[in-house]
Amino acid sequence: MILFPNAKVNLGLNIVRKRPDGYHDIETLFYPVKGLCDILEVVATDGEGNTIEFTQTGIGIDCDTENNLCVKAYRLLAQRYGMPHVRMHLHKLIPIGAGLGGGSADAAFALRALNTFLDKPLSHENLLSMTLELGSDCPFFVHNTPAIGRGRGEQLEPISINLTGYWILLVNPGIHVSTREAYEGSNPKPWKNPIGNIVNLPVSDWPNKLVNDFEKTVFPKYPLIERVKEELYSMGAVYASMSGSGSTVFGIFKSKPVITDAFKGYFTHTSEM
Repeated sequence: MILFPNAKVNLGLNIVRKRPDGYHDIETLFYPVKGLCDILEVVATDGEGNTIEFTQTGIGIDCDTENNLCVKAYRLLAQRYGMPHVRMHLHKLIPIGAGLGGGSADAAFALRALNTFLDKPLSHENLLSMTLELGSDCPFFVHNTPAIGRGRGEQLEPISINLTGYWILLVNPGIHVSTREAYEGSNPKPWKNPIGNIVNLPVSDWPNKLVNDFEKTVFPKYPLIERVKEELYSMGAVYASMSGSGSTVFGIFKSKPVITDAFKGYFTHTSEM
């Protein structure tokens, strides 16, 4: 079984409030970027049950095998339901810790694939619940269609949004911004105009209305990330924003953008939306 876990971007991100459990409630619109994918191969083989052989190539992941989210997905199912012996290989193409949800996508796609190997596969609702144990963004990748995320991001409301004909350019300058760091100094406050209303406006009306609250804390610490956003607008982007807690910034264009020398040495990706 070969799967292609894709990236996502956040169209707007409102930090609504801090919760008693230490997490924050947010409101954001998750949008899949299906042109940028990892490659995941999952094979059930003869061998001792509840064991996994995991290998990985591509972009290096700085963690031991047992902490990889794909392996954690296997362990969850193996502990509760029993699993056949599995070989799993992940080829990593989505930048790590970049606000693109690559790790969450890998975990969700792995769990979906592994679910097919169970004698009695999990229901859709149980699968969603289990993906949440792996990460707040993981449930989105079970549906993998545009959705407004609330709570920690796991409360999903499907939304119809048509960006056909637009192009997206992702730029990652290689700066690691931890989620905890991004939240430090933030001022949680619900927006007067919810994200769902703003995205129904023409894309040309999104700047200054559809914002990412993390930019207020991240940009002062990392001016380079802000300069990437400014460069995207200078290239003709109709809308530009940081995705998640960064450091990836994306621009939405009416036609395929030509990448400038300003982004030389950075990770870039262009695809139709």
